Amino acid sequence: MARPSYRQIRVFVGCMLSLSVIAGSAWSKDAPLTPEDTSTDTAIDRPSARDLGIAPGILPAGPLNAITDVDGVLVGHVTLTDGNAINTGATVILPHGGNLYRDRVPAGFHQGNGYGKFAGSTQIIELGELETPIILTNTLSVPQGMEAAISWTLKQPGNEEVRSVNAVVGETNDGFLNDIRGRHLRAEIIETAITSAKSGSVEQGSVGAGRGTISFGWKGGIGTSSRLLPTELGGFTVGVLVQTNYGGILRVDGKPVGRQLGQYFMKEVIDKGDADGSIIVVIATDAPLSDRNLKRLASRAMLAIGRTGSPVTNGSGDYIIAFSSHESVRRGPNKIPSNGLPNSQMSPLFQAAVEATEEAILNALFKATSVKGHKGTIEAIDIEQVKQVLASEH
Repeated sequence: MARPSYRQIRVFVGCMLSLSVIAGSAWSKDAPLTPEDTSTDTAIDRPSARDLGIAPGILPAGPLNAITDVDGVLVGHVTLTDGNAINTGATVILPHGGNLYRDRVPAGFHQGNGYGKFAGSTQIIELGELETPIILTNTLSVPQGMEAAISWTLKQPGNEEVRSVNAVVGETNDGFLNDIRGRHLRAEIIETAITSAKSGSVEQGSVGAGRGTISFGWKGGIGTSSRLLPTELGGFTVGVLVQTNYGGILRVDGKPVGRQLGQYFMKEVIDKGDADGSIIVVIATDAPLSDRNLKRLASRAMLAIGRTGSPVTNGSGDYIIAFSSHESVRRGPNKIPSNGLPNSQMSPLFQAAVEATEEAILNALFKATSVKGHKGTIEAIDIEQVKQVLASEH
């Protein structure tokens, strides 16, 4: 079958929108900026969790309530759509804007249920460091994500003699809304998300790696949130970004929204709103942490995943990666990193990670728009119905 032309490609960087054009036949320079999807609304019209009065926990959010509240962190999206068949993309997180290979950051990795693919995870577990951008995409585009990370890394000044790159790529499966077997998301497309990554506001919902995802039977997507520790506890920031494509029995701020709206896992012993799927959580912090304590920090995100209603099913892939951008703990030539904060100062950071992860998951759900795709339409959750459940005494 002939490869389709890519008439709609959007590159999102925070709240900025641009059209990428690469030489050759892959993209048309005359392509419209607006994807030809069938969303009934747009992400800008959809509320965040905070807009609905939902602010999990006790800690304040950062100014942007996004992972980019952590100083130096950059985020980029590329969203690929063509008619109804293609609904996919990539989302990229850079710990800082320098040469990541030469100026590595400590990182920790945690696996919940491991039915998924997370390229580069074994080297992170072994060495406790991150040397490339973190790329999120769809299941069958992991190789292309790795190629993009490797290509970008080899091009960086100072890396002329580099012969080994640990590309870090996580995935969720968007095969219902996206013609995933077509593998339309090529490496050069993904690389545009890296080169365009910026600080500032982060686009959420049906964008980037979240374009074709599903959560709790409704449209899922990309979500983000952050938390600030008080000065007396270090004044550090914890930011989270999620790619949600999982399910269960949705709970919002402790309320049984999925049950009340009649869409949940194992309803009447019938799997309505399949709980299988995956979630990728990326945690960033400016707290100076060792890779060991970053692994501990990553594991706490599972508490938030459970709080939203997931039982972490047999068919789920639940992966969390956490990194610190603090200069004192970075690794590289002629650097002797510090050991970071002691164990006794970790509990407030654990609290921040749980709160921000829960809110990021809800933001992905609430900001997502309905999408008509490859095998059918997935509707965005009805916000008015959510409000009714939240206002009830259940």
